[in-house]
Amino acid sequence: MALRLHVTGLVQGVGYRETMRREAVTLGVTGWVRNRHDGSVEAFVDGPPDAVRALVDWAWRGPRAARVAGVKSVGVESELACEAFVIRPSE
Repeated sequence: MALRLHVTGLVQGVGYRETMRREAVTLGVTGWVRNRHDGSVEAFVDGPPDAVRALVDWAWRGPRAARVAGVKSVGVESELACEAFVIRPSE
């Protein structure tokens, strides 16, 4: 199952990307996460449906200092090049 996520709220400067990376690794999800210039966070997540759903549930909470206002998810094709979960440069 592959999804593109767009997370809004207070999600930059609070450790969101690194914490999401650690959670994804724990769940066995591959993909990437990056900050957007508009203050949001974007992620591509791919893995077993239960694990992806668990990561989306986590995305709504985020790390303790985050204040998530919304998580929009869109189904996408798998990115075969993803073998791990990494933090990408901001876009």
